[in-house]
Amino acid sequence: MRVIANTQQAEAWNGWEGVNWANDAERYNAMMAAFNDPFFQVAAIGEDDRVLDVGCGTAEPTLAAARKASRGHVLGVDISAPMLERARADAAGQGVANVAFEQGDAQVHPFPEGAFDVAISRGGVMFFGDVVAGFANIRRALRPGGRLVFMGPQGGGPDTDYARATAALRPLMRGPSPASRGMGSLLDPARIHQVLDEAGYAEVTITPVAAPMDYGRDAADAADFILGQGPVRHNLEGVDPAVVDRAREELRAGLAAYATSDGVRIPGAVWLVSATRL
Repeated sequence: MRVIANTQQAEAWNGWEGVNWANDAERYNAMMAAFNDPFFQVAAIGEDDRVLDVGCGTAEPTLAAARKASRGHVLGVDISAPMLERARADAAGQGVANVAFEQGDAQVHPFPEGAFDVAISRGGVMFFGDVVAGFANIRRALRPGGRLVFMGPQGGGPDTDYARATAALRPLMRGPSPASRGMGSLLDPARIHQVLDEAGYAEVTITPVAAPMDYGRDAADAADFILGQGPVRHNLEGVDPAVVDRAREELRAGLAAYATSDGVRIPGAVWLVSATRL
């Protein structure tokens, strides 16, 4: 029987927000694409490595890891059935055979002890209800000397480029959507150090990485993408359509300042974290 500790997250990611992400996977992957090179440089996956991808989602990083571990194997684990369905379809469509997927809550999932050389996560670890327990469970799955590498957002604020570009939405954003609760759990580097220390890791490094994030072909396309994202859709539910239409037009104007010949590019910033199981 599948064990789930984070029941609220399981309900959210197996509901409409998980379906939304799976259906729009290309857009979400494009948004994060500029961070992939620094992420995999730190992960340093070898040809023979056994890799665990925590919160693999629709599996773009999982499949990239499988190509690097060409003589090894990659396991992607996620709590969301709709996203895993997309992940399996993409793996089959791309002919990536050295990969498998399991639905589970990585905070409590019964991983085989010491089975992996590297554990990676492009954001999934921030959703644990008990982050120390989650990282401790991942640590148990790593062999001695195994590496953990994950990426998560830096703290936002009214002075960030994204906040300026989307200022029109701010009065309408009343709170996080069900699936986005927990996204702020690892914004502070001091908190990250504390969590990983309590979970039993060593050699923790935290590096800030900045990169342009792709939101769409032009301001109108980017506005449609942002308005369709789960956290925004959740907050616009029940709002007067005339108010939404005005916000859409103001949002387009704000995004136009970030339009380039390659599309709408908004500077973003993440923490790139690595640690070791001794």
